[in-house]
Amino acid sequence: MAALTLYHAAPSRSSIVRWMLEELGEPYDIHLLTLTKGEQLSSDYRAINPMGKVPALRHGEAIITESAAICTYLADEFPAAGLNIPVGDPLRGPYLKWLFFAPGCIEPAMVDHAYPRQEQPRRGTLGYGDYDTVMDTTAKAVARGPYLMGERFTAADVVVGANLRWGLMFKLVPERAEFTDYVARLEARPALQRATALDQEIMGAS
Repeated sequence: MAALTLYHAAPSRSSIVRWMLEELGEPYDIHLLTLTKGEQLSSDYRAINPMGKVPALRHGEAIITESAAICTYLADEFPAAGLNIPVGDPLRGPYLKWLFFAPGCIEPAMVDHAYPRQEQPRRGTLGYGDYDTVMDTTAKAVARGPYLMGERFTAADVVVGANLRWGLMFKLVPERAEFTDYVARLEARPALQRATALDQEIMGAS
């Protein structure tokens, strides 16, 4: 039994963590949950994640939820994989910024873009400001390339990249060259290809 167990459903946000685990190269187990059957709402699973959603990760006695938090944890816990920016490195700050920019700005901006509010809130009430600023800021960051931290691929690319892949797929992110080129570089990574194939097997069997 592997020390790492991912509570997973495909397709879902837990696919972000599955990609991260494939990049990590450490053995892991999958505890599969079928969302359409409501298994994520069972009392057993709510004891692991009271929010009743995936992903959740068990590492020994530790349980971590929220995909960006899990990816941050894994990168720091297994530094030999080279997916983190260590404490003391000047790039640690920008690295953390992008890890939390994805769930804090990119995802909510995309969701609001997909489901416009009946009454437009004042810009200052939204944590992400406005959709266009989020997209422009992200495009500028990935355009420098090849990755957010320059030549170094990190957990931040997993979290931001997964959001951009999803956004492009559902046309919630504009098909700007900055985004499509960045996502193409990510999709060439063997770990992402493995994670995608494994999830497709799950979806094909369901």
